[in-house]
Amino acid sequence: MKPRVIAFVGLIGLLSLPVAAQAQGFVGGAEEGAHRGNQAAGPVGAVVGGAVGAGVGTVNGALGLGYHHHRCYWRHGYRHCRY
Repeated sequence: MKPRVIAFVGLIGLLSLPVAAQAQGFVGGAEEGAHRGNQAAGPVGAVVGGAVGAGVGTVNGALGLGYHHHRCYWRHGYRHCRY
């Protein structure tokens, strides 16, 4: 009986790994969505943008997307970055 319980707990642990990845994208997506929604449509846009951003951030976190590498260079004494 104990090996079956250990196998079951291990399976549940493996299945919970994507949830941990989704949680990382949830907060960042909600913040970014609320910020952009607020700029576009005020307080109502912030609420809608936060909800949509949380959903998109969750999916991107599960898929491993959303980690952008910034390309920066120096020109004429100023730092320029492309996102």
